[in-house]
Amino acid sequence: MAKDRQVPEVNAGSMADIAFLLLIFFLVTTSIETNVGIQRKLPPDLNTPPPHIKERNILRVRLNKNNQLMVGKNVLPISELKKTVISFLDNGGAPLESEGHCAYCQGSRNPDSSDNPLKAVISLQSDREAEYGVYVSVQNELTAAYNQLRNRESLRLYGVAYTEMEEKYNSPETAVSLKKKLKLKIMEIRKMYPLKISEASLKLNESNQP
Repeated sequence: MAKDRQVPEVNAGSMADIAFLLLIFFLVTTSIETNVGIQRKLPPDLNTPPPHIKERNILRVRLNKNNQLMVGKNVLPISELKKTVISFLDNGGAPLESEGHCAYCQGSRNPDSSDNPLKAVISLQSDREAEYGVYVSVQNELTAAYNQLRNRESLRLYGVAYTEMEEKYNSPETAVSLKKKLKLKIMEIRKMYPLKISEASLKLNESNQP
């Protein structure tokens, strides 16, 4: 009878193995997000004045302290920014017989908009009180516009998207010989749609703000 009243023992011999397996499962299935930041190259420190740019080759984008976006003189939702930037960059407004004519542009060729993607500049002005998340969203839309145009031309010329080539080029698993080939193609596409974004502090009159 005394033997029947003993508390049965729990076999905990395999608990360490189970915990170890759970740890391995967690490490394999969990992705840790890293903040890669915004990749921008600062202009060189030159004493020479900036070159003159025609007004139609500048797309003015402004973000005010109320997180409202203004493109030119119009208030624009951020969801429309990418489409507007693509239309501006891909306009190809230079005449057919001129030196700056863009043969690969597929825009409306509006004479009041940009002449050529090589001359097109996006002027981004952001108020210091604007939310960081909104500012990053604006930057993402600008980058997405460039990537869409670059992908289009990369697919036409090389049969592979520009972003895919960049991903392979940046991968440590890619062979050096392949990286050299990818670099030439990437540079060629970047020449067709160079990333030209100028940022300056916002100095607007209250009457000009949306």
